[in-house]
Amino acid sequence: MHPRWMSANPKRSIFGDCVVLAFLLAQACDGVFTYVGMLTFGPGIEGNPLLAGLMLWMGGGAALVSAKLVASSLGILLHLTGVHHVLAALTALYVFAAVVPWTTVLFFR
Repeated sequence: MHPRWMSANPKRSIFGDCVVLAFLLAQACDGVFTYVGMLTFGPGIEGNPLLAGLMLWMGGGAALVSAKLVASSLGILLHLTGVHHVLAALTALYVFAAVVPWTTVLFFR
């Protein structure tokens, strides 16, 4: 028995494929922009306290790669289980809460 939010028999869809690609692109952009921001402004620029602590423990690059691999893996899992609407919402969240602010800080400041 599958939870109500999970598709029992996920089918391939163009929408789902586009959403997972957009999610992975948002993750990559966030990772690159965070790394550039960390190099430019120092590790204190990171607003996520969990990631900032991980950066202190593992180092900036290793923490970012680890976090982005975990997030990307979970996004792919959502895609494979057919939960595309949740993945679309998470993609929008990443774009507006991470990619747009980093773009503003790095390119328009």
